[in-house]
Amino acid sequence: MRTSIATVSLSGPLTEKITAAARAGFDGVEIFENDLLASPLSPEEIRARCADLGLSIDLYQPMRDIEALPAEEFARALRRAEHKFRLMERLGADTVLVCSSVSPLAEDDDALAAFQLRRLADLAQDFGVRVAYEALAWGRHVSTYDHAWRIVEAADHPALGTCLDSFHILARGSDPKGIEDIPGEKIFFLQLADAPLMAMDVLQWSRHYRCFPGQGGFDVAGLVGHVIRAGYRGPLSLEVFNDVFRQAEAGPTAVDALRSLLVLQESVGLSAPPTPVVPTGVAFAELVTPDVEPVSEILAALGFARTARHRSKPVDLWQQGEARLLLNTGPAARRDGTRLAAVGLESPDPAGAARRAESLLAPVLPRRRAPEDVPLDAVAAPDGTELFFCATGRPGLPSWTSDFEPVEPVEPVEPVEPAEQAAPATGGVHRIDHLALTQPWHQFDEAALFHRSVLGLDARDSVDVADPYGLLRSRAVTNADGSVRIALGVGPAPSADEGGRAQHIALATDDLVTAARRFRAAGGRLLDIPANYYDDLAARYGFADGELEDLRELGILYDRDAGGAFRHCYTETIGRVFFELVQRDADYRGYGAQNAPVRLAAQHVRRPVR
Repeated sequence: MRTSIATVSLSGPLTEKITAAARAGFDGVEIFENDLLASPLSPEEIRARCADLGLSIDLYQPMRDIEALPAEEFARALRRAEHKFRLMERLGADTVLVCSSVSPLAEDDDALAAFQLRRLADLAQDFGVRVAYEALAWGRHVSTYDHAWRIVEAADHPALGTCLDSFHILARGSDPKGIEDIPGEKIFFLQLADAPLMAMDVLQWSRHYRCFPGQGGFDVAGLVGHVIRAGYRGPLSLEVFNDVFRQAEAGPTAVDALRSLLVLQESVGLSAPPTPVVPTGVAFAELVTPDVEPVSEILAALGFARTARHRSKPVDLWQQGEARLLLNTGPAARRDGTRLAAVGLESPDPAGAARRAESLLAPVLPRRRAPEDVPLDAVAAPDGTELFFCATGRPGLPSWTSDFEPVEPVEPVEPVEPAEQAAPATGGVHRIDHLALTQPWHQFDEAALFHRSVLGLDARDSVDVADPYGLLRSRAVTNADGSVRIALGVGPAPSADEGGRAQHIALATDDLVTAARRFRAAGGRLLDIPANYYDDLAARYGFADGELEDLRELGILYDRDAGGAFRHCYTETIGRVFFELVQRDADYRGYGAQNAPVRLAAQHVRRPVR
């Protein structure tokens, strides 16, 4: 189906908004009246600009407080409407949105509303305009879609239909199944928005918290299914009011918006992009660093050894068990120190995963490689992290490890290929348990949708975490067996140190106490945890003799749920990265979120090492 977006959903002046919509791949736009009024371009120039960009103008909006008015007020409304219809002729728009009245002068009289809307439609028809009547969730007398439809049906005018808005319908808890009783040709327009489930005034909810389909808690796909079954064949159009989008760059927001519609169309059977290829593990995590020495020291203390070096790039492979870390000291290293720049995802079909990503507008990354290098497909996540779709030593697929030549390790370690590895010793690192990626504040919802739709991961519920300087949000995405776990985190608003928020790599071990002791014995420093935390643990849980003392001595945090226990501790931060050692019972599914405030406070005390 055709796609459209309201200009109010994007930031910037009108010309930037329509350019961003066109570049993202939208077919049309809704012109929001305030955007037109603030534009230095005439309606004719805006019309020409949209035509040059290949965009149709699908809707002009909104007209307000038009129906069920006293006679004098309605006469004034008609004069205002005639002016808008003449403007729409110049603009080249043939459908106008009319919102249900919120005027204190409006009367609770459906017959009067139908009569006056019919008069409005008569006037609109003279200018070749259709009127799409929409029930605002906070309308004075008309606040539900079925009520608005009854009035439209009673008016019985060919130039009058209804506009359905997913937010207004779902925010009020209306049953969208009744949409199928509306003739498709009388549904003049469909506006789509999702929203997080919140208990608050519906007007404030609408004005500040809407988001793109798939990023909130509404069943937008279910609603669209009802609309399609009713016979609607117009565009799928996004109308999202959101404080974040009003401040974010229009171009990336437009891409995020169109991706949400592509995923929505797939979910209701309107399109069939390449199927998701769910990753089966983490092949590697790549750190970019301007100074390899402090990172090498901490990796060695953790039990990793440098096993190989890339044949043509300044990249070293450090390995322990199935955990592989790449250290890149190339020109991409930034002044802000060590950072997590890329993740290699084990994929049963790397080429298929790349096709899926590209079909959903993920930026495909060009790679500088020597002729003999293994071809690897990579895309950029919303936060800029590079995601590689790759295989590690699997028959029939090129292995990314073929680009690395063995080096003499400091101590004997297992070979590079996992099929040949022996199980690590007790207390050693087995694999990467999860990755924690800090998102730009304005891309948190986009990141969750990206990882769910592009990578095929399941998104868990969002969790709020108390930081000494604010409230952080976190949302995990994972595959079915937990071999891929990514925790997406973000602060509540942009700040001067946003770029300084650290990311981390969690490493799984079967004996955390032994692993922590070895790390300290090798010169590593673990994060100090206040004694008050352990006093609280003693009050909440029972421990075996000596267990709590070990936790206290080593700075190990503890959590427990119905599935089992979780123990974890943290290294110092180097640049923008730190490591976490974790020991999880097989059925524990969390990440120790209740311990995050203690960890964050402790990290604020200890400054990162550059």
